Amino acid sequence: MKKKAKTAILFFISLLLLALPVDVNAAAKLPDNYNQGNVAIDAKAAIAVDSKTGQLLYGKNINQPLPIASMTKLVTAYLTLKAIDQEKINWNTKVTPTRQIFAVASNREYSNVPLRMKHTYTIRQLYQATLIESANGAAMMLAEAVSGSQVAFVKQMRQQLQKWGIKDARIYTTCGLPNKSVGNDAYPGAGKNDENMLSAKDMAIVGQKLIQDYPEVLKTTRIAKMDFIDQNMATPMSNFNWMLKGMPQYHKNLKIDGLKTGTTDAAGACFIATAPHRGGRIITVIMGAKHVTNTDPARFIQTAKLLNYVYQKYEPLVFQRNEIIIGHTNMAVHNGQARQINIGIKNKTLIWKPRNGSKFRVGLTSKIVEAPVEKGQKINSYYFKIGKNKIISLQSPDGLMLSAQALESTNRVNIFVRFWRWLFGG
Repeated sequence: MKKKAKTAILFFISLLLLALPVDVNAAAKLPDNYNQGNVAIDAKAAIAVDSKTGQLLYGKNINQPLPIASMTKLVTAYLTLKAIDQEKINWNTKVTPTRQIFAVASNREYSNVPLRMKHTYTIRQLYQATLIESANGAAMMLAEAVSGSQVAFVKQMRQQLQKWGIKDARIYTTCGLPNKSVGNDAYPGAGKNDENMLSAKDMAIVGQKLIQDYPEVLKTTRIAKMDFIDQNMATPMSNFNWMLKGMPQYHKNLKIDGLKTGTTDAAGACFIATAPHRGGRIITVIMGAKHVTNTDPARFIQTAKLLNYVYQKYEPLVFQRNEIIIGHTNMAVHNGQARQINIGIKNKTLIWKPRNGSKFRVGLTSKIVEAPVEKGQKINSYYFKIGKNKIISLQSPDGLMLSAQALESTNRVNIFVRFWRWLFGG
């Protein structure tokens, strides 16, 4: 009897443990490499994802933190756009450079547009110079306008990355230069050679959030050339993204319209790119490509190789809102007046299907829903498989899921009907 009692207690404890909520993503991690054998990318790390769902299409060393150099400026641009959205500043807000920013902007070894002491510049001018010419002084001035100081802005950058789930970012400067290169604005307590570092996966998240929240950024990142006007002086700006139309690495079939390059001795040549493709949008990141000379196109060659791989090996599957997926048209309802209810896709979404001959399958995470159910209510989730493997994304390492909604309503039956069903079934 004692043995039976002990077994029963253990059984009930097991049931209780299984009932406890578990954060399945807490320990989940994207694989370091994904489809890496399908295309050889000559860089330390690389990734390709869908900009909306974050679906992972390719990955090489995607979890390894590496210097990001001027790709940092995308975080600076995001926080600038956020401050404008919150009406803390506006496009015509005027800013004057500090002596330290003037010193950085005057250094010909850095990417810059010349700034003058006591001259004022609008947020719009500085924003354009930051994204087009990758001007370090301009980026630092944006930080000054938003947060009041470089250190305060760096702290804001770190907080924003934390909100996006990027936990191990190392951020020291607002422009991407090494800590020692910004003089008195160096981050306190950090080493002089410390540089901003993110993984390729995290850099893809930055690009994804920027495009999703502020898609208008692409109107600026697609500009190949523009003049920076400072009173009576015009400084020609030329985008370091050589894959834009009119630039030397332009490819008509790729249609790249952003985002940002980055280069330091430690980082090598880096480039986060984006392009619309067949109703969707792809983001790629190349980190640590060769940089033999300032005219070395290696990062763009690798980006073209990666995008061509995605374009050739994937095709889009578009699921419309309210679309019913054959084989998963309904689900059971517990204690509902209706015993089952029709379900469909909640939001229009695009999934990239590999052209490798593997079977594409759709499944549901739940088999039954508790009544009452309202029309339009999310009541389940679809997951997707290619062969035996689930499709995964930046935010869902255990499997990309789309919300399934109820296409009709049903009320909950009263206690007498529930008792009757329990007693006699049916």
